[in-house]
Amino acid sequence: MTIDVPEEHLLGQFIPLHYHFNMLRDQQRMAPFREAIDLTVPDNGVVLELGGGTGVLSWFAAQKARDVYCVERNPALARAAQSFLANNSNGDRVSVILADAMNYLPPEPVDVVICEMLHVGMVREKQLQVLHSFKERYRQRFGPLMPRFIPDTSVLAIQPIQQDFCFSGYTASVPLFEPPGPHMKDSWLADPFFYSTIDYGAEIPLAFRVATEMTIKSDGLFNAVSLLTNNFLAFVLTEKRAVTWLMNQLVLPIHKPFAVRAGDTVSVSFEYQAGGSIEALQESLVARPETRSAAVSDHTSLRRAA
Repeated sequence: MTIDVPEEHLLGQFIPLHYHFNMLRDQQRMAPFREAIDLTVPDNGVVLELGGGTGVLSWFAAQKARDVYCVERNPALARAAQSFLANNSNGDRVSVILADAMNYLPPEPVDVVICEMLHVGMVREKQLQVLHSFKERYRQRFGPLMPRFIPDTSVLAIQPIQQDFCFSGYTASVPLFEPPGPHMKDSWLADPFFYSTIDYGAEIPLAFRVATEMTIKSDGLFNAVSLLTNNFLAFVLTEKRAVTWLMNQLVLPIHKPFAVRAGDTVSVSFEYQAGGSIEALQESLVARPETRSAAVSDHTSLRRAA
């Protein structure tokens, strides 16, 4: 049985208030956004947030800005944001606007645009579509000078891994999310391949098509790939550093796992639309062995000679 659910009701397009608790308490997300906003927003500036949620990022901006336009299309979230902001200092500088960020333009030019509709790999949420549409419409109304964007840049990568898909003795190869870094249940088999650098001040891609070969660095079973997304929220040029938010990795099983040795070459290809489903991305994912390492080839030859 198939049930058609409107896209705006899918988790990722429509995030209920009770899910925002996890984002509010996530200091790996909140701390870099607060720092980046403080570094980027000018005193008495004007800020636009697209997809404001609970209003917390707009509130960060309001500590320096003269006016903040916080755009949220979910009525329940918009009401909640208004209530929260009323109980926080400088919350009166934020105007919560019930509107679709895909269509909204502010009544005046802005200095900074904040948009955190981010998902690892740019799947599910509409970050890229919203900002692509915003930039076209903003340019038509206010001219070619663009505001600064938070995040400034997002970098996407993919990495072959060996993943343990055993849960309480039950094996199920399912997509899963893990915090960044190696874990007891996974092993990195090769270095990440960086397949897209998204500069929000430049042309924004709306689709990704990747085909690459990668050299295996460790022996193992290649049974999954890890999608990695690092967001450069702001660059501090005077200190030669960036304020970054490395998101949880998305682990996707491959259709036909195979053993690999260090030195092997494997090919990985996939394609997907920005904001599309994880299922569509996984369906397009193909991983194959290409060449075996010299050590494996020599060992095979010796066995045959014997």
